[in-house]
Amino acid sequence: MQQYVDRQILAGVSTAVLVGRDLVHEHHTGWADIENQIPLRGDHLFRVFSNTKLITSMAIMLLIEDGKIALDDPLENYLPQLGKRRVLKAGANSLDDTEPARSSITIRHLLNHTSGLSYGLLDHGSLMYKAYNERKVLNAFQTLAEMIDILEELPLSFHPGEAWQYSIATDVLSRVVEVVSGRNFDQFLRLRILNPLGMDDTGFYVPENKLHRLTAYYGGADPANVLQRGLRRLDKSPYPGAFTKPVPRLSGGGGLVSSMHDMLVLMRSFMPDGDHLLKPETMHLMMQNQLPAGAGIGFPGVGDVPGKGFGFGGAVTLLPSSIDPVGSESEFEWGGIAGTHWWINPRRNIAGILMTQRLMSFWHPFSFDFKRLAYAAVGVK
Repeated sequence: MQQYVDRQILAGVSTAVLVGRDLVHEHHTGWADIENQIPLRGDHLFRVFSNTKLITSMAIMLLIEDGKIALDDPLENYLPQLGKRRVLKAGANSLDDTEPARSSITIRHLLNHTSGLSYGLLDHGSLMYKAYNERKVLNAFQTLAEMIDILEELPLSFHPGEAWQYSIATDVLSRVVEVVSGRNFDQFLRLRILNPLGMDDTGFYVPENKLHRLTAYYGGADPANVLQRGLRRLDKSPYPGAFTKPVPRLSGGGGLVSSMHDMLVLMRSFMPDGDHLLKPETMHLMMQNQLPAGAGIGFPGVGDVPGKGFGFGGAVTLLPSSIDPVGSESEFEWGGIAGTHWWINPRRNIAGILMTQRLMSFWHPFSFDFKRLAYAAVGVK
């Protein structure tokens, strides 16, 4: 990973590998803050963005284990505003060009991103991108309940269960957790996941006494060329003061800050001999492909991602592609937009974590380089 720091593609990067519960590799290189010449250490804090989705999915699975909800429950059982959905017709030119949804959104649809909801992040120029941004669906200064009220007025991109689209579905699940548990989302996470695992550095903002441990955030010199040398500091992204003070939106889709230590604890809770929060059968279900036969994942501007399905909280490697490590079939993985990335391979009993802070670097080449090196180092063939 040092080459990416030397080439000014990354400011700094932390990596770790588990074989079972055993930490067989941990390394930190480069800078937590280039301008102030602060070396990256093992205790630094990272904006993990969509890594949050795994923890939110765990929260839902805990409620399922408690018998309080079920995978195929209609969403309107908990959020009546999102019942009786309408769906954009093929080729629609306005938000009014819709038809009734053929079925309800279910908890399962939200977990595996087949709900028909959108995001307003990656699909630039689309009708739904414009609608989500005009209505500020991704607004840190509105509560989850207020977000649901906004979504009530918007159609779905497709009929529930009939396609895959990365979306705000996991934030909707955050609100489901609040409604079902009777607790604020952050309270539920602290009580049921973070405290039991000892994830003391993980939360929706960094308290003042830990701000000195928050890594600086950078973007590439050329957003269109992920391998272009050069970094530019981002002090106001995604908004001024982000992650340094409490905000109303407790985003289960991308709101957490965490550390290497805490992410390692989280990975250990999924390993076969780990300290499990969830039942083995629940973890197995989460790490299995939950998409219909023949369906896969893909992103606007990128296209289909070959050989990948999706479980509950992350992608599943069905058939390794040319950039995947040899032996990575059945791997469960996901990452964040700023370059944090985790993966678990239950067949190989290994897991890995990469932590960095570079905007728009989810599944960047450096994350695959690290993974291939890690698989080779532990002898996977």
